[in-house]
Amino acid sequence: MALAVTCSISISSSSSSSSTFQSSQPKFSQIASIRVSEIPHGGGVNASQRRSFVKPPQRSRDSIAPLAATIVASDVAETEQDNYQQLAVDLENASPLQIMDAALEKFGIHIAIAFSGAEDVALIEYARLTGRPFRVFSLDTGRLNPETYRFFDEVEKHYGIHIEYMFPYAVEVQGLVRSKGLLSFYEDGHQECCRVRKVRPLRRALKGLRAWITGQRKDQSPGTRSEVPVVQVDPVFEGVDGGVGSLVKWNPVANVKGHDIWSFLRTMNVPVNSLHSKGYISIGCEPCTRAVLPGQHEREGRWWWEDAKAKECGLHKGNVKQDAEAELNGNGVANTNGTATVADIFNTQNVVSLSRTGIENLTKLENRKEPWLVVLYAPWCPYCQAMEESYVDLADRLAESGVKVGKFRADGEQKEFAKRELGLGSFPTIMFFPKHSSRPIKYPSENRDVDSLMAFVNALR
Repeated sequence: MALAVTCSISISSSSSSSSTFQSSQPKFSQIASIRVSEIPHGGGVNASQRRSFVKPPQRSRDSIAPLAATIVASDVAETEQDNYQQLAVDLENASPLQIMDAALEKFGIHIAIAFSGAEDVALIEYARLTGRPFRVFSLDTGRLNPETYRFFDEVEKHYGIHIEYMFPYAVEVQGLVRSKGLLSFYEDGHQECCRVRKVRPLRRALKGLRAWITGQRKDQSPGTRSEVPVVQVDPVFEGVDGGVGSLVKWNPVANVKGHDIWSFLRTMNVPVNSLHSKGYISIGCEPCTRAVLPGQHEREGRWWWEDAKAKECGLHKGNVKQDAEAELNGNGVANTNGTATVADIFNTQNVVSLSRTGIENLTKLENRKEPWLVVLYAPWCPYCQAMEESYVDLADRLAESGVKVGKFRADGEQKEFAKRELGLGSFPTIMFFPKHSSRPIKYPSENRDVDSLMAFVNALR
């Protein structure tokens, strides 16, 4: 039978909007060359990969799926159980448009785009290009930048859609603020605040869906997102049916580089958050977001007072690997028989690798033959990786200047020593050891381009 319902789904365009969707509507033109229904499925499917679509949706009281209560079991078509790991392999080389089209075709009104107010406006543009109805939701934590709220309004008007906003429970926010204050996360980490303002609202939102679409990219956070697949069974959250495997997570731009996303946005002339023009790349809540400087990784603008391993708010907690058989050294790097599984960095003949004994001797010398510049680093840290090119370039420039350039790996067993004796705060920390002084001078800026580093050296040598 034909099913007519009214909701906030829009057939998006810049000039028109429709909030009525009928199941008997004609099929939109073929966009993607890959269709989920045409992809062969693998033989064995384990319980964590299975989905059943025969249950009627269970609407939660503040779900973002207001139309779910009007659909009965007889109106929900049965589909075969899917092996999403195989689907991820089949779509690995597909374009974002193809992946988006496959997601919207398969889940229809039961899938929604998670929009943060940053560059994932690209997801909305891809959805528009498929010609299919789509839904957008966002989490309003109550602490977003004014520019982000204005951006939300601009996006709604540009695409003729209504973003479905989710808010934290007032009683939970009040409890946190009254007991710990407005800025407790600067002292004990952002996880608790994010859990109240973001994770729990998201959990409620997803309980009304069967799938969601995110703007995760592999190059956003090398420490946590480098292996994000284009589609997966959500490892953390549950969908409308409840239980493990009840929610599917689509990441259409997982394989797209950040600069390619921006090329796409400029080409399509879509709205962008004005904060981007001020140096903000990754945008979240105002107290926990800042602009990044030259030489910094984009994720360094988020929760900058914490280690790189904590750069997830909980919305994508499944990205953080927790291998029971791997011993973590406290810095987010897994060790096997004491050997780190990541390759070393700053590898050039002009950068001297200092051992524990070497750095101790350097700190004890009161009259050095030449000054030293040393970076305290961890090779797994994305922010150390981001400054590798500028530091190596600096070492090359200083090769004949009489200034020695070195590196000291300060993670693992050396971390406590580095904190106690070298003033390590976070990675990377850059220290200058003057020629006639035993006391090192810490580089105070987070601007890590080669010119800024060179200015620091020239001012002290």
